[in-house]
Amino acid sequence: MTPEELSAAISACLKDAVSTGEIALTESAVPDAVRVERPKNRDHGDWATNIALQLSKQAGMNPREFAGILSNHLQGIPGVTGVEIAGPGFLNITVDAATAGTLAKTIVEAGTAYGTNQALAGRVVNMEFVSANPTGPLHIGHTRWAALGDAIARVLRASGADVTAEYYINDAGSQMNVFANSVLSRLHGRGVPEGGYPGEYIRELGDEVLKAHPDIRELTDEAALPVIRAAAYEAQMADIKTTLSEFGVEFDVFFSEKELHDAGAIESAVARLREQGHVFDDGGAVWLRTTDFGDDKDRVMIRANGEPTYFAADAAYYLSKKDRGFTEKIYLLGADHHGYINRLKAIAACAGDDPEVNIEVLIGQLVSVNGAKLSKRAGNIIELKDLISWLGKDAVRYSLARFPADSPLTLDPELLKKNSNENPVFYVQYAHARSRGTARNAAEAGVDRSVFDAALLDHATENELLSYLGSYPSIVAKAAELREPHRVARHLEVIAGAYHRWYDACRVSPQGDDPVQDVNRTRLWLNDATSQVLANGLELLGVSAPERM
Repeated sequence: MTPEELSAAISACLKDAVSTGEIALTESAVPDAVRVERPKNRDHGDWATNIALQLSKQAGMNPREFAGILSNHLQGIPGVTGVEIAGPGFLNITVDAATAGTLAKTIVEAGTAYGTNQALAGRVVNMEFVSANPTGPLHIGHTRWAALGDAIARVLRASGADVTAEYYINDAGSQMNVFANSVLSRLHGRGVPEGGYPGEYIRELGDEVLKAHPDIRELTDEAALPVIRAAAYEAQMADIKTTLSEFGVEFDVFFSEKELHDAGAIESAVARLREQGHVFDDGGAVWLRTTDFGDDKDRVMIRANGEPTYFAADAAYYLSKKDRGFTEKIYLLGADHHGYINRLKAIAACAGDDPEVNIEVLIGQLVSVNGAKLSKRAGNIIELKDLISWLGKDAVRYSLARFPADSPLTLDPELLKKNSNENPVFYVQYAHARSRGTARNAAEAGVDRSVFDAALLDHATENELLSYLGSYPSIVAKAAELREPHRVARHLEVIAGAYHRWYDACRVSPQGDDPVQDVNRTRLWLNDATSQVLANGLELLGVSAPERM
């Protein structure tokens, strides 16, 4: 019995109790899925639910009385061997070994679909993250949201949401002119211009420009700058996309701010928000009255000189997402962007959306790496591609994914390079590799999955492992709901630990000349179920599941 099956069974029992009049609720008040969790103390049963506490007040009953009625109905569920009422009205449920063991077969048959759910089905989400300026290589400041943003998108999709991962290219504004001038100066052997971009990568971009435009040095600076701007931008974006791909991060959309300006979207946004009654003119400038919706001050959209502000582009970009059908917009911003939360939510409200429903802003704290050296190419930053080369994609991605975004993080390279249980990514990947090695050894010993007898999975370590495998789908759903993929990473570590304990206690292949028995064949199902869950979870984190280590 899977947790989902038990959840549905509890819901059915509730509806039965409502239909007989034992519990005074409308049938619509009974959820289709009842939350079940593993009790902290396994002596209290296999599963626990607090549904009696949730619904008793609505039913006008004492929680323990409510739990008692539900307990009587639960006793009749096939496979349930015991139901106890604990504390103010918790229900602790015990299932027999055979019922619990069927989960192993369920997982293997479900394959990559195990853990997916439809909790967020029908939700259409735009997730914008990374969005680094195209004026230099991706660096350590971008790594956290590259890893976490991609993992959040994956758990959202695993929970049924339609997610578009989007990268906003800040290719408009003065920084692009400074960028082009930096490359121009390097092409002519000049020093870094005031406020310009240093680093060897600027010379490399100059080489790319020369390849595309061999006569560029013969042009005047005025004539050369737009050509350099376009060619260097194209080369730098190609480098950013290549680095992201090497990091296992793929975007569905690369959205250009310049195209937003060129299409007249800024003027259109001002006009639309004016129609909504939130735009006013003052001192020759055009303002959006964001203070009506919790912002600390009103925001200028068009300066008195007629130039649009970055805020105006933010508003136009939000409306673009709305026009493209994204009912939910998630922004993943850096640690220095706390001030953006209220202003972005105010834009949503001014656009007629609900800022508590249609927009979500997550702030990621800084990440550092002990002993990391500044990039020779970039001059003053630690490049993401250097981190990948130094520590490996899997180590960096897993390490970033296993902590909440709002906690400052320092990575320990010495730990991440250790092939030991102290290294979390090694610990989980080794459990997967070990399970695949166990399957190969079983095949050589003549053990196959031709027999499955769930009742044979009765060892204490098997019960423990099955319980954690069974919890995996609810962990994925919770990770999606809270935008917290670290929950998946931490649960994989729990599964890995349970697997290693089971491996030490229970043999899949027979020992010596012992014959192959049904218990060996059945344990192979459990072994392969564990492989599948570990692989599925690592995939959600963008980390590989090696066959050998």
